[in-house]
Amino acid sequence: MKHKELTFIDFFAGVGGFRLGFEQAGFKCIGFCEKDKFAVNSYRAMFDTEGEWFRDDITKIKSEEIPYADIWCGGTPCQDVSIAGQRKGLSGDRSGLFFKFIELLKSKDEKDKPTFIVLENVKGLLSSHRGFDFTEYLHQVSQAGYDAIWQVLNSKDFGVPQNRERVFIIGYLRNRGRRKILPIEGENQSAIKQIIGGCQGDRLLDPKGISCTLTGNGGGWGGKTGLYFIDQSNTKTKITENSRCITSRYTAGIVNRTASNSAVLESPVIKVRNGTKKGYAKACLGDGISLAYPNSKTRRGRVGKGVAQTLDTSCMQGTLTKDCRIRRLTPKECFRLQGFPDELFEKAKELNSDAQLYKQAGNAVTVNVAYEIANSIKNSKSKETPK
Repeated sequence: MKHKELTFIDFFAGVGGFRLGFEQAGFKCIGFCEKDKFAVNSYRAMFDTEGEWFRDDITKIKSEEIPYADIWCGGTPCQDVSIAGQRKGLSGDRSGLFFKFIELLKSKDEKDKPTFIVLENVKGLLSSHRGFDFTEYLHQVSQAGYDAIWQVLNSKDFGVPQNRERVFIIGYLRNRGRRKILPIEGENQSAIKQIIGGCQGDRLLDPKGISCTLTGNGGGWGGKTGLYFIDQSNTKTKITENSRCITSRYTAGIVNRTASNSAVLESPVIKVRNGTKKGYAKACLGDGISLAYPNSKTRRGRVGKGVAQTLDTSCMQGTLTKDCRIRRLTPKECFRLQGFPDELFEKAKELNSDAQLYKQAGNAVTVNVAYEIANSIKNSKSKETPK
């Protein structure tokens, strides 16, 4: 028996993270809404949008203009509830657009409402105004006729090495039956490509494409890729397995905040040798790049848990020489960290400056996470008989 093809409309569409994930799961997009003209240009270049419903300003839409779709999805603006912002809350100009989205739902006749709504926002929504904003968020979803479930999902658990926590809220129309969609479990399964074999500390893996060469299950410092993430921070800088959350302000560069804005630390080959001084162990990256740290009780100095987690900008841990370099992530790498394939990025690149590409990547929904949610919806079954 052939199942009905589920359709969706992509609100607050950005460059189509939700769209790509849902299409990969077999859903069909029939329209989108996005105000940023640069993001719209990228979206149209990356996807076949000919003949689709489109609006560029949600505040000017009338509900009767919107065609029927099984799902409305969207990454609702997060600036006013983000911890990194001024935290004006849902009453802020940007995050307040959520109320317009709800208004459009409420204005629809019951038969014309989507069966599901899928919304994404920053984790800070949960704590904004001591949690009252999230309570209001759920209340508004309920008032529109939907029962809501939610879960915080981290992109690093779904095949991309980016530490990106987002809360996903899924509403199902109350009179069409409840579905089991969440929770969703994820585990980083990205594969790595070996170039030079050997024991840990000698082997080298492909440094092309961060999204497939840096993984949480890649082993210790000496056994990974020769390509590492490092914080662009003046305080407590660390080398990390996963990129810090990519933001639309990635180009801010070195900042005073901790755990912010990943750069890339590149080393051609990584080797580990015994320490030469009592109480020290030394890890050598390539030829002459050494990081020493005190009070190690092992000959190898616990390279996976020592060097990789304790490099700091005070240089107390050692020195980086010309054989190693620290550079900013490229726009392509940022798109990869969000799950976009290179061929789609190249289409967006033809139309945008690097500054716009960084912004678009930072604002996007991670494709891999959207795909898992779409799959869960597709495979869910109603627990009640629709009225």
